[in-house]
Amino acid sequence: MGYINLKGTGVALITPFQTNGEVDYPALSRIVDYQLQNGTDYLVILGTTAETATLAESEQKEIIRFVIDKVKNRIPIVLGISGNNTNAVIKRLKAENMEGINAILSVVPYYNKPPQEGIYQHYKAVAQASPLPVILYNVPGRTGVNMTAETTLRLARDFDNVVAVKEASGNMAQIGEIIKYKPTHFQVISGDDGITLPLISIGVDGVISVMGNAFPKEFSQMVRLALSGDYANALNLHYNFLELFELLFTDGSPAGVKSILNMMGYIENVLRLPLVPTRIATYEKMRGILKEFKY
Repeated sequence: MGYINLKGTGVALITPFQTNGEVDYPALSRIVDYQLQNGTDYLVILGTTAETATLAESEQKEIIRFVIDKVKNRIPIVLGISGNNTNAVIKRLKAENMEGINAILSVVPYYNKPPQEGIYQHYKAVAQASPLPVILYNVPGRTGVNMTAETTLRLARDFDNVVAVKEASGNMAQIGEIIKYKPTHFQVISGDDGITLPLISIGVDGVISVMGNAFPKEFSQMVRLALSGDYANALNLHYNFLELFELLFTDGSPAGVKSILNMMGYIENVLRLPLVPTRIATYEKMRGILKEFKY
């Protein structure tokens, strides 16, 4: 079982598409290079931001191999493997070629609304089947159910390979409880760009970011400054992003960050249904902010 240090900024990579809807590998190559050159600490592939729910299995496999070959072990790679059918997740964990992958990110089962014991048993099965460290992912706004601090801590204590939680509940008290009582091997990661700075102040280890797709240098710098205790300079960067934090998610994610990357010239502004690009009004507001950033 390998060790992965999740301190700092992980970026949940988007999947760029061509205008015909196919995966745009030259654009993906540009985005990965952009991350490698600008201080991103690790990449998360096939997460929510990648529009994974709309990717065929063959596309997912090709994206995994493409990113691994591109990164060449320069930074760690986390692979999203999730589902609301535990047996299917276990089969995928056992069948997937994990060479070049450093950890698994797995979301709380969605739609089914399992009770806390169901969540625990799901992750127990995942932990026992996974050949790699497991990062829990709590995002009740998407899954329909919150994984409590008690369940997170139970999993952290019971399984050495459950190494972290990406917490996107927005519940500061819950996140604080996890930080206070967690075992030493367990890391807590922000799942919300907009509250990453205050969360670092109470002890989180960093963020898995959507914003970092477009601003890896500035966002990872903000995180590093905060982690080093330089909150004054970190706060200046945080306030630069303040309006964008909201606009990024106004018309759904990753529509916002794809619009920005389109303005920067990295990708076509294409999403797969049921997601659609941002409205023109949102796009123009973001373009105005981007001009202020001198991009």
